[in-house]
Amino acid sequence: MGTPGGPSLLTVVCVNEKTQSQGTLRSEARIARGALHRLRQDLFVDAFAFRPMPPLEDAKVSRWVPWLPERLRHWLRWLPHLMVGFFSVCVFLASFTMGYDMGPVRGTLVGGFSLLVAAAPALTLFRPVGAYWLALGAFVASVVGVALISDYPSAFSGTAFPTLLAVMTLVVLRTRPRMAVEMWLVTLAVGAVVLAVTRNDSGDLGPVMVFSGMVLICAAAVRAWREERRQVVETLTATAEERSRRTLLEERATIARELHDVVAHHMSVIAIQAEAAPYRVENTPPELATSFATIRENAVAALTELRRILGVVRSEDPDAFAEVDPEAPQPTLASLESLLDSVRGAGLTVEAVITGAPRPLPQGVELSAYRIVQEALSNTLRHAPGADARVEISYVLGGLGLRIINGAPSRLAKPSPGAGHGVLGMRERVQMLGGEMTADHTEDGGFEVAAFIPVAASEATAKGGAA
Repeated sequence: MGTPGGPSLLTVVCVNEKTQSQGTLRSEARIARGALHRLRQDLFVDAFAFRPMPPLEDAKVSRWVPWLPERLRHWLRWLPHLMVGFFSVCVFLASFTMGYDMGPVRGTLVGGFSLLVAAAPALTLFRPVGAYWLALGAFVASVVGVALISDYPSAFSGTAFPTLLAVMTLVVLRTRPRMAVEMWLVTLAVGAVVLAVTRNDSGDLGPVMVFSGMVLICAAAVRAWREERRQVVETLTATAEERSRRTLLEERATIARELHDVVAHHMSVIAIQAEAAPYRVENTPPELATSFATIRENAVAALTELRRILGVVRSEDPDAFAEVDPEAPQPTLASLESLLDSVRGAGLTVEAVITGAPRPLPQGVELSAYRIVQEALSNTLRHAPGADARVEISYVLGGLGLRIINGAPSRLAKPSPGAGHGVLGMRERVQMLGGEMTADHTEDGGFEVAAFIPVAASEATAKGGAA
């Protein structure tokens, strides 16, 4: 029942059902148009475009056969191309052998047909979609030939269709998984039409196409797995790069926090000396007093900016000094013996050798040298349990040399929860001071860290005078 002058309930229901059916038809039509558009883009647009298959990656070949010589591994990158070429030669010989005794005229036709069939697999190396159309054309030609000559019991008994199936498999492995469905449907439609037109026996079409579908599904699954694996590798690589970049930034922030105290000390000395200098001279000229006041103001302003910047750095890592007194002085090489005692207490046998005449160095150099030795010995404790270590410090004319070496571990190392970027931090400290560093495994299974930090003679002299 409806209201007077309004539509009835039955009319409303019919209108709603009609609207829903029209919407369903439009959705199905949109899906069909999308599928046809993808089919056209995949198989018809630029079908014979040049898409060469790249050789295998050197890293992959080296992982498979690391025992082969490097030159041979380089040529082994082209193994897939050689396999496809060998398959094309076998197809040509098999096709030509099956029909070479048909007489001169038929023999010439068979030779040309054999070249046509064998060219399709080779073409997949350069134009994969075009190779499919060439193989499909060879299959159509074989069906017509069977209808005219009738030398074969079935249109699928020659070499044309097995070659077509092999080409479709190669195309799926080279392009994308959905190509398997598209090529299977096109092949089924073309095969059914050609068999019907030539009045060939189409009883084998169903089983052959079912088998072909199973083969193409397996090829599509392999292709999808390879694509997923490639994306996972790219994601892991990007994650590792991001982790390394973040660790580098964290290490630089740590260095900035430590060097703040070094710079702040020097700026404080400048400010104090500038403030006290006018009182050490009688009858100080006003211009000189003004200059000292300006120096002190600039030093105080620089200290303020340093504290502001350090506050920003520490706010990103509020627990940076949770275990260390932030007001404690920064360690130097004079504190090296206490460091060695602490690692000896942890079970590491370490020997320290100092060559050259020890002399005061800039605080930044002393701090970086101490941290490098500390990190190297910590790595030895984590990754080489039971090994002996040796620390060599060389005071030379142009700077400071460091060498920390440990032997092979005597037992299996436990998994370390650290980020694994200690060498990165050491290298960053050395490069910041304009030095050079190497870190690598030794021949006896140990590890060696060697660094040289340049120190100008003027800096050492100034440090000695300040001390």
